[in-house]
Amino acid sequence: MKEIKKYVVVGGGTAGWLSANLLAAQLKDMPTHSVTLIESPTIPIIGVGEGTVPSIRKTLQKIGLPETTLFQECDATFKQSIKFVNWLDKHRHGQNNAYHHLFDYPFPFGENLADYWLAEGKGEHFADMVSFQGMCCDEHKAPKLITHPEYQGVSDYAYHFDAHKFAGVLAKHAKETFGVEHIRANVTNLKQSVCGNIEQLVLDNGAVVDLDMVIDCSGFSSYILGQQLAVPFISKSDQLFINRALTVQVPYTSEVSLPPYTISTAHQYGWIWDIGLTTRRGVGLVYDDSLINKEIAYAKLARYLGCDPEQYTVRDIPMPVGVREKVWVNNCVAIGLSQGFVEPLEATAILLADFSANLLCNKLPRFADELPAIATQFNERVAHAWLRVLDFVKLHYCISDRQDSEFWRKNRSADSIPDSLKQRLELWRYAPPGGDDFMTKFEVFDVENYLYVLYGMKYGTRSKALSEAEIMRLSQQVAQVREVALQQCQSLPSHNQLLALIQRHGMHKV
Repeated sequence: MKEIKKYVVVGGGTAGWLSANLLAAQLKDMPTHSVTLIESPTIPIIGVGEGTVPSIRKTLQKIGLPETTLFQECDATFKQSIKFVNWLDKHRHGQNNAYHHLFDYPFPFGENLADYWLAEGKGEHFADMVSFQGMCCDEHKAPKLITHPEYQGVSDYAYHFDAHKFAGVLAKHAKETFGVEHIRANVTNLKQSVCGNIEQLVLDNGAVVDLDMVIDCSGFSSYILGQQLAVPFISKSDQLFINRALTVQVPYTSEVSLPPYTISTAHQYGWIWDIGLTTRRGVGLVYDDSLINKEIAYAKLARYLGCDPEQYTVRDIPMPVGVREKVWVNNCVAIGLSQGFVEPLEATAILLADFSANLLCNKLPRFADELPAIATQFNERVAHAWLRVLDFVKLHYCISDRQDSEFWRKNRSADSIPDSLKQRLELWRYAPPGGDDFMTKFEVFDVENYLYVLYGMKYGTRSKALSEAEIMRLSQQVAQVREVALQQCQSLPSHNQLLALIQRHGMHKV
């Protein structure tokens, strides 16, 4: 019976090196097992995924990467929210209307305050009623003190970082901490057994690499799973219409107060991300290229930046929206963009890579005869996660009331909305989302995410009749939230202050 001992990751970047670290950490007490990563010296990483979600902290802790390293070597900043600007009609809701999708849990007293907000909100932002984090974000406060141990804080948070530098840090950690072998070469062919398992990879330097299991992290090309194994790509362009991005890195010309959140500003044919690192901004305009051409998109980017982007390097990136029919076939598992891609909204690329790599490591087969059963379950779970991510991303578009272009109008067309999302939206017309609406831990986005987006975008849920006693009790809870918000804004350092302290002193180890 063949034991699986040799794991080979094809492709670097965040997905590849994150997978290599997690695999090597899982196998660190098994000296007969090995992890090798093959990285092309000629194909650059996409490198525009610079925002994360809080689950990344657990993964980085798991592999033993010091949190301080992110800030001292990857130009990292804290991310506590995504601030959505102009996702609602400007005439009805005002120019620069905005809301926060916070990372803080919106049940400060273990109780869903959505019914109270619907009945008594009186124009107050939902996020400010359920969490102190929104005020801290608006005041550009950090989520922790310098005395907090690494990966801990007063509220939940993630990071922005330079994707190229982050991949480099992960590579160094994998090689120096876990002994991952790093080969710089292009894979040109593969050899399979009679049952279809991949046994060898042929490289352009003449070398042949033996393996028991291969992790395809080759990006959009999906070289192993898509090209060599011919697993079909299932387009989702009938649901999500963003398919192209113009990206640019903009250096600071003066000292700025760094926002501890990603800014997502909607425009007529898509939206713009704006991520502040310690040394520069990363800005990307995404759009539907069936409605506007590159020249119009470029002009919109220039208008947003207030300058001609040509003084920097503008990258034009096509973004096929969809997912492979299966992501685990025989002894090959795809992770990252080789699985598929939704769009940059809500940092789903790194989220799904992180989710898939952790799921794989939790179910590593020991022998080759275990592969079919584990692959079936893995495919089911990853497919479920992808469908729920598609639902959540689509939510942002289909409940917008913008009327200023065909892009926003067609996003509300019934045939572009998945049935699963339609069913939930119909349910939430009569009651706010609750925990019972989410059946599995493979949802990826849960009740708290939906609450922030639905009510940040003023979704019309019927308000519940509350008794005077309920109103009094819940109003006291909301008052406590406001009090804590004021206290935290006074006690927490500014985002810039904490980043400077980390650069000088590092964070406290646990």
